[in-house]
Amino acid sequence: MTDTILVPVELPDPEPIAPVLVRHLAPLDIVVMGHFEVPEQTPSEAARDQFKHEAQAALEEVAEPFRETSRSVRTRLVFGKDRATAIDRIMLEEDCAAELNPAPTEGIRRILVPIPAVAEFSRLPAFVNVLCEDSTREVTLFHVAEDGESRKHAESIVAETREGLIEAGLDAELVDTRVVEGEEHDEEILRFAEEYDAVVMYQAESRLGDRIFGTLPDRIADRTGDPVIVVRRDYGPDGPESDGEGAT
Repeated sequence: MTDTILVPVELPDPEPIAPVLVRHLAPLDIVVMGHFEVPEQTPSEAARDQFKHEAQAALEEVAEPFRETSRSVRTRLVFGKDRATAIDRIMLEEDCAAELNPAPTEGIRRILVPIPAVAEFSRLPAFVNVLCEDSTREVTLFHVAEDGESRKHAESIVAETREGLIEAGLDAELVDTRVVEGEEHDEEILRFAEEYDAVVMYQAESRLGDRIFGTLPDRIADRTGDPVIVVRRDYGPDGPESDGEGAT
């Protein structure tokens, strides 16, 4: 089964997706979501009635390069006030396995893969592979040991994940690991991400500060200016799981 990835863009003046990303995402099913932010005092339906046709045209222009390369491309147009909520809803409705936070790029030589405190990699390999190209020289599995986690345990997590990625087809010579110890989990990831050309990570757990400071993937994208792929969590806190707004 082909994985589906969500590509959200901001309307009415979306940035085009970098050609290298369009090419990389070709093996996946693509859902291009246009989010038209509605002012607080304006009803979403009123904005839809006024701007739907021009917003849809702008969205189709972003989607067109994907239609030339990908097997399946769908568009979703959303008018609303909360982009994050819209993304979460469309992810579920379209059964997306990941979200791309797009950014300008001409090539991806180094990929950072932050690893949570669970060695779980059933979805991760496909999206790391998506960004790998002939010029890629390094895929770093990175883990921050915090809250009393032993370095030995942290190293076992990245080692096990590395083995899983290699078994899934990644070149062993590309994949290395790095563990740091510290209490500033997010800051460590942000600092290391600046050294790389792209980040592939599992979605971070929601935190109270997300609405003020943005989610960790958003902050990575803002600080680095590089593309970030956020893979939907397919595990719970103790291991693998056992089991809005207007849109058209």
